[in-house]
Amino acid sequence: MRQNAEAPADARVGPSALADQVTVCCSARLHLGFLDLNGGLGRRFGSLGLALDAPCTRLTLRRAQGLRVTGAEPERATRLLTEMLRHSGLDETGHALAIAEAIPAHAGLGSGTQLALAIAAALRRLHGLPPDPAADAMLLGRGARSGVGLHLFRHGGVVVDGGRGAREQPPPLLSRLPVPEDWRVVLVLDPARQGLAGGAEIDAFAGLTPLPEAAAAEICRLVLMQALPGVAEDDIGAFGAAVTRMQEIVGDHFAPAQGGRFTSPPVAAALAGLRAAGAVGIGQSSWGPTGFAFIRGEAAARRAADAAAAQAAGLDFMVCRGLNHGASVAAG
Repeated sequence: MRQNAEAPADARVGPSALADQVTVCCSARLHLGFLDLNGGLGRRFGSLGLALDAPCTRLTLRRAQGLRVTGAEPERATRLLTEMLRHSGLDETGHALAIAEAIPAHAGLGSGTQLALAIAAALRRLHGLPPDPAADAMLLGRGARSGVGLHLFRHGGVVVDGGRGAREQPPPLLSRLPVPEDWRVVLVLDPARQGLAGGAEIDAFAGLTPLPEAAAAEICRLVLMQALPGVAEDDIGAFGAAVTRMQEIVGDHFAPAQGGRFTSPPVAAALAGLRAAGAVGIGQSSWGPTGFAFIRGEAAARRAADAAAAQAAGLDFMVCRGLNHGASVAAG
């Protein structure tokens, strides 16, 4: 489902606008690939990402007696809320958090960052504090490598971040473009597998050799001279060709840590079928196991997804749109 923002995530709220409860809706994202895993110029990572209209995280924070967290991922949500309360100097016993729906965890769709930023935004709005997603991301341990989750939470669309340099701050936003209206993304989800996260992810990065400079240079050229112009000119073919090639380079680099170019062999097989049927921009979001493919038009995307699903037992398929606005933060 698509979420219509009732109040921008960055809207400033004064003390006179205190609310009794706040609902935040934010959506999944695709991490389409890192730009520079070499680091020879003094910065590492850099990312290309795209906001989706589904799956979503939707939660409500209200004033209450005690501290209660219900719904999806209660342990992680409790930790995030408690950390924000302590940092803000607020009463830790006067809040109830209900998570009505959540982006699947460890699926490569940015669930952790979106949950953290949604909780932080709800708490700030509830108490009339000015929004500060960048500071919240740092506090809650998000954006250690990629900044696309933060920037897509704020703005939606297609974004490029500039990677991590020497400063202790989230990667800067370099570019933001709207996703063309009739582009569709077929998500291929494998509920039987999870991508790397936490300590396993840290160990995986530590065990990888630096990406050769030539490969990093090729990715940067693909992003600047093919992927972004493809978005700007509504050329899904150019965009898709760039993303597919980026994914080949990055996927092969990560193969020793994830067992191949794709974390899930069934997802890889389904994506091959979608590519043969004419889909473009084939890849895996982050560590997966979720795969993706781009197709122009709702009807064509649903036909392709249905045909792929008929050949792929055990996988889930979704047809999504790009989301061209940030999270909605609504009091009431």
